[in-house]
Amino acid sequence: MLYTDSFASPLGEMLLVSDGTALCGLYFEGQKYVPALPEAKKEPSLPVFQSARAWLERYFAGEKPETDLPLRAAGTEFQRAVWELLKEIPYGARVTYGELADTLAARRGRPCPARAVGAAVGRNPISVIVPCHRVIGADGSLTGYAGGLERKRALLELEGAGR
Repeated sequence: MLYTDSFASPLGEMLLVSDGTALCGLYFEGQKYVPALPEAKKEPSLPVFQSARAWLERYFAGEKPETDLPLRAAGTEFQRAVWELLKEIPYGARVTYGELADTLAARRGRPCPARAVGAAVGRNPISVIVPCHRVIGADGSLTGYAGGLERKRALLELEGAGR
């Protein structure tokens, strides 16, 4: 069973999704790749939602909240490996898709194309908390964000990493 709640962020309404224990999804309204949730039940009182809302409130207030939330993102082994790398990007920092690919290749002991990493980054189901917005193009450009480039720019500026 999946549960949902919402959060009114300064960048628009966000949908929170949980399996009852962990946060499984965090999506901006209108974001790409939001799953259909026909059987989900709205349950704002779940402790994981209360913790996620508190984390988001601190984040959007300009703080650097610790990510101690229980997270459970569903994806392929490769996607989950990329999403784990995203969690290592420091607050306010930027990395390129190529840098992520190189790090993953070194850890896995085999080549890892930057395009494949980019596709996995784009499918990150837990926006903001798993900071896919910190990944940029090789030339420093803001590219590909499922929540929209204006939101990506705003998130980076909030963290002091804006252009």
